[in-house]
Amino acid sequence: MLKFVNWAIGLLALLSSYAATAETYPVRPVRIIVPYQAGQGTDVVARYLAEQLSRTLGQRFYIENKAGAGGNIGTEAAAHAEADGYTLLMGTNATQTMNEFMYPSLGFDPAKDFAPIILVGKLPLVIAASPSFAGNSLADLIAAAKATPDKVDIALPSTSARVIFESLKERTGAPLFGVPYKGSATAMTDVLGGQVPLIIDTVTALRSQINDGKLKALGISVPKPSELLPGVKPIAEQGVHDFEMAGWNAFYAPRNTPQAIVDLLSSELAKAIAQPETRKRMLELGFDPAGGTPADLGRFETQERNKWGPVIKATGLQGG
Repeated sequence: MLKFVNWAIGLLALLSSYAATAETYPVRPVRIIVPYQAGQGTDVVARYLAEQLSRTLGQRFYIENKAGAGGNIGTEAAAHAEADGYTLLMGTNATQTMNEFMYPSLGFDPAKDFAPIILVGKLPLVIAASPSFAGNSLADLIAAAKATPDKVDIALPSTSARVIFESLKERTGAPLFGVPYKGSATAMTDVLGGQVPLIIDTVTALRSQINDGKLKALGISVPKPSELLPGVKPIAEQGVHDFEMAGWNAFYAPRNTPQAIVDLLSSELAKAIAQPETRKRMLELGFDPAGGTPADLGRFETQERNKWGPVIKATGLQGG
């Protein structure tokens, strides 16, 4: 009987602590680490949702950009932060499911060092060219590359761009030449300035330049035409059958963050993403809104890791 009483007291204390944590959090500003340069798609949507959380939870949620090493520097900082809910990560398909297959050492374990919160949205990627580039389709790009091997340069500002690039080279036999960049801003400067004729990046990063005629889209990485970029043919409809690859963003907390805080953040973010005005804004930014629970995100992350790990290993793609 005494054991049962002690167990009951312990359970009540745990439940009381859970409720108190959820009721009092947050009591000071919350840092959201974005492991990329300001202005990239990940940064833009993180700032928008940070504003929503600031309004609904009554404390400032602010962005700290910690770019470098394909997102690993900022992600490592988040992994080793205090697990108290006051440091969050806007993770991506690269930081959480791809980089572990590309870098010999990350300084963190993406599968073990984070508590999933919510999948924010997916981002199709686009192959785009400067107006001076002679081709207007993926077939034209492949033909140009085969006519002048390793002379057709493509700016690659992200891990996702590099994976698409290597996959295209492998599946089409096109001898393209990739030019790695640390972020979208610097890559865009060179492409618009004429130093590099092509780029692979998210709809978020490229859509305004495409709509303004400063770039022309040659193909999009989702299997069907997307309302995010009407009129652009999928790569899968241009001879590379079943080609599909989308970037994504998701919120994470360091491992061992109180579950009450994780659940609260997941609930508040799910409500924000479900709002018509938020969904409209995310579509404007180039995101296909997602949502779901922490468990949903955990399962999705595992699926993505199992999907892209073998592809990266087969292409021999390495971080740099």
